[in-house]
Amino acid sequence: MAVAEAAPVGATPEPVRFDTKIAVLLREDLETWQRLNVTAFLVSGLGTELPEVIGQPYEDADGVPCLPMFRQPVLVFEGTKETLKAAHARVLSRSLPRAVFTSDLFATGNDRDNRAAVRAVPTADLDLVGLAVYGPRNAVDKVLKGARMHP
Repeated sequence: MAVAEAAPVGATPEPVRFDTKIAVLLREDLETWQRLNVTAFLVSGLGTELPEVIGQPYEDADGVPCLPMFRQPVLVFEGTKETLKAAHARVLSRSLPRAVFTSDLFATGNDRDNRAAVRAVPTADLDLVGLAVYGPRNAVDKVLKGARMHP
């Protein structure tokens, strides 16, 4: 895990490089509001189960604290329904940490009903509209094969 250290005054800091990747894959036919909603829900699960993805708390120049966020960028991709299905199969075969969002979740209004909607559908039949994944860069890249960066 890369950790950014403060550079001496006047020195050019070394770029921070990560050996891991956080990525979200969205189905290309989603409305704009759905893309934003799905992305927010998907990434919310990563920090709760993977504390290593969370950086240090923020503080402004006046000492006002803010919550910590991910320590590295979140890359957002898009693809077809088939691309999502294939990516889901690959993420399962690699046992990478993941979060899913299915089309059924647009009709629910709370966590209990969301979990029940996912639980009601066999893995192979999930109508995925979004997938978040975290892991080694090369493994995440393989999961996302066929996806393209979100415009």
